[in-house]
Amino acid sequence: MDKKFDLLTLGEIMLRLSPQNNERIAKCKMFEKHIGGAEMNVACGVSLTGLRTGVISKIPDSTLGDFVRNKIRFNGVSDDYLMHDESKDARLGVYYYEMGAFPRKPQIVYDRANSSITTIKLEDFPDDMYTNARCFHTSGITLALSPQTREVAIEMMKRFKKAGALISFDVNFRGNLWTGEEARECIEGILPYVDIFFCSEDTAKLTFGKTGNVKEILKSFTEDYPITIVAATQRTVHSPRQHTFGSVIYNAKEDKYYEEEPYRKIEVIDRIGSGDQYCAGVLYGLLSSDMDCQRALAYGNARSAGKNTIPGDMPSMDKAEIDNIIADHNAAGGYVSEMKR
Repeated sequence: MDKKFDLLTLGEIMLRLSPQNNERIAKCKMFEKHIGGAEMNVACGVSLTGLRTGVISKIPDSTLGDFVRNKIRFNGVSDDYLMHDESKDARLGVYYYEMGAFPRKPQIVYDRANSSITTIKLEDFPDDMYTNARCFHTSGITLALSPQTREVAIEMMKRFKKAGALISFDVNFRGNLWTGEEARECIEGILPYVDIFFCSEDTAKLTFGKTGNVKEILKSFTEDYPITIVAATQRTVHSPRQHTFGSVIYNAKEDKYYEEEPYRKIEVIDRIGSGDQYCAGVLYGLLSSDMDCQRALAYGNARSAGKNTIPGDMPSMDKAEIDNIIADHNAAGGYVSEMKR
């Protein structure tokens, strides 16, 4: 049966405000306006690379809501399941992001309590939504937002799974939303439903108490739960402006690990959303093939490395640009062509 969507994602969509020209939050007079949100970023990345995606969320019925909807549509993402909050208390979560420059680190200030998505209900969405997607993706951020979003997210995972969709989950731990112990208890409860699992090596050790090297950690998740594919990013931060990025993927059915030469000396303009683009690249690679993990690894690493060079949370690289990045990387392990003429 042909599905309307290759991927549907559930998560909060936020307004991001950033000082211009590396100014400080406390001193600046103007902010640049962006929208962001982990799961929405994933949907946009997969859409730009060539598959059919949509977002499941709830936003205020206001001009801010119009701004969000227009940005999502511009990236080719469906808003069929983007609900409007018409209540008098409707609000869009906001976060302020201040760029860093060595040795000063970036800073984030959140203002997201009681945003519209915390009132989301299963009744907001039609029953046929669950049979309309090949894959459903959400993250630990959504589980941590409120008891109501947690309940809805978990039930959606169960319903999509029952309808035959692959379930993708990114731990995406945020210490300002819940403790490591709370995250572990909740996430271990949903892992029996997960097919594709994203978890960094550090998060696996700190939140799940895993030991050993990254390959041992990835395999251990598939031994404890019926997870098919586990992916872990590996980022080295040399300074706020220069990173090295790579990853490891483990396929339990094949009992095989996938790696490649990492992207080195990435010139970081804005790292926010680069982890989401890793998820987007991996999911695109898997869903556009017969679960080819080497293809997934290549697209995940390339999308993430490329996103670091673009301001704002959202991606703007289509498949042709990503393919060029991959070709250059494979040809010489780094930057090759100055310009396509």
